[in-house]
Amino acid sequence: MTTRDAAAATVRAWLSSNDIEVEESAEGVFSFSLPGEKKLQTPVRLDIGAHALGVHAFVCRNPDENHERVWRWLLERNLRMYAVSFAVDRLGDIYLDGRLPLRSVDETELDRLLGSVLTYADESFNAILELGFASSIRKEWEWRKLRGESTANLEAFRGWLESDHEPVSEN
Repeated sequence: MTTRDAAAATVRAWLSSNDIEVEESAEGVFSFSLPGEKKLQTPVRLDIGAHALGVHAFVCRNPDENHERVWRWLLERNLRMYAVSFAVDRLGDIYLDGRLPLRSVDETELDRLLGSVLTYADESFNAILELGFASSIRKEWEWRKLRGESTANLEAFRGWLESDHEPVSEN
């Protein structure tokens, strides 16, 4: 069995043992979602290459505003992260991306890697929204209040929405 085949078998076993529904679109290319709390679903793709396992997880679309503050916040977070880092694609969408040597791929390391992806996506999501979508969130809040609609999914932002101040995320 090649190192690549062993890594693929390990990924399949880990996904199965964690009851994660997965699509293997090509040999060694796995797509699935990790459930979170703040970010309800984090789409993830694992690619097993000739020498490394790549992880790519979508976090958020390109922010509407405050790009410089968002990018700075992401770069500062990168300094404290394990195995993955924030990146942006050509459209400005935000991802978590990383690589592991195939010889490092075992169930314990997959657990650490995907636990990091889930933690960083979930912990960062509201801060990214606050920094990059504050105007849209404020408009949505006001529209819902005016119409008597539920604001339940905006509760995380209530503090700055009910004040005259813009958010200052320190996460």
